[in-house]
Amino acid sequence: MAVDPRRLRFLLAVARYGGVLAAADELAVTASAVSQQIAKLEAETGHTLLRRTPSGSVLTPAGLALAEAGEDIERALAVARSRLEEQDSEVTGTVRIGGFQSFLATVLVPSLPEWRERHPGLRFETTEGDEVELVRALRAGSVDAIVVELDAGENYTPPRGTADVPLLDEPWKLVVPTGALLAADVIDLSRLGLPWLGMDPNAASAKAIRRVRRELGGEESRQHSYSSFQNGLALVAAGEGVTLLPALALESLPTEGVDLVDVPGLGMRRVVLRHLIRGAAATPGHAVSTGLIREAAAAFSYESSGL
Repeated sequence: MAVDPRRLRFLLAVARYGGVLAAADELAVTASAVSQQIAKLEAETGHTLLRRTPSGSVLTPAGLALAEAGEDIERALAVARSRLEEQDSEVTGTVRIGGFQSFLATVLVPSLPEWRERHPGLRFETTEGDEVELVRALRAGSVDAIVVELDAGENYTPPRGTADVPLLDEPWKLVVPTGALLAADVIDLSRLGLPWLGMDPNAASAKAIRRVRRELGGEESRQHSYSSFQNGLALVAAGEGVTLLPALALESLPTEGVDLVDVPGLGMRRVVLRHLIRGAAATPGHAVSTGLIREAAAAFSYESSGL
């Protein structure tokens, strides 16, 4: 199978922006050009890559696999571009990044010492907050980019005037009280007698739970809801329910009293770096910082964590 990697950007644009027309707008080409490139990819791979629905184009499993390969290529090129830009000139200025706790603490903040050495003239400022606060700050210009979580099992389109740069996909983990499941091959949570713990309905975890509930069963808890992953783990350990948590969030949290279960169909949490299409995104500092963040995300390994 010989695939022209230049065509992958068309497939990625359709995946990220929810349809052929939106992808054409983003790439500044005609919708016909996008369709032609996708058709050539399908001919090269021998697989159907898109399924058209009333709400837009949805990637097939083969399309998702190819899009993931395209993201890997894009990420590698971003790292190489960042290093080349480092050699060309010394970048100065301040880059303000907003994000959620698990990504900042596990991926971004540990990289700051190395970034200071590589770019002594580039200053990073970080802000932790929930997505609503961070989006408001991005629109107001208080931050230059924000790290956002998504449920990769859902189709989404970045808000108008923004663009998303993919950072990493990480597996969702089913979290149950220790010993609650005797086997992980066939799971029916409706028989387990434990409800799904509630979350902010706009959170990626909540969206993933709604999707998985349709497959695994179970009712939503009317007693407990949580916003911090640590509290969610504590509630599960106390036998009050089950939940989904991303692998990244479990890096630095205690997991005594719970079992982390890999179940087919749980899907992935997608982490992206969102910025305004105009403004700070055009500055050298933003370009270099985006490359650094993508490099740090690419270097993160779940296998080394044992999760």
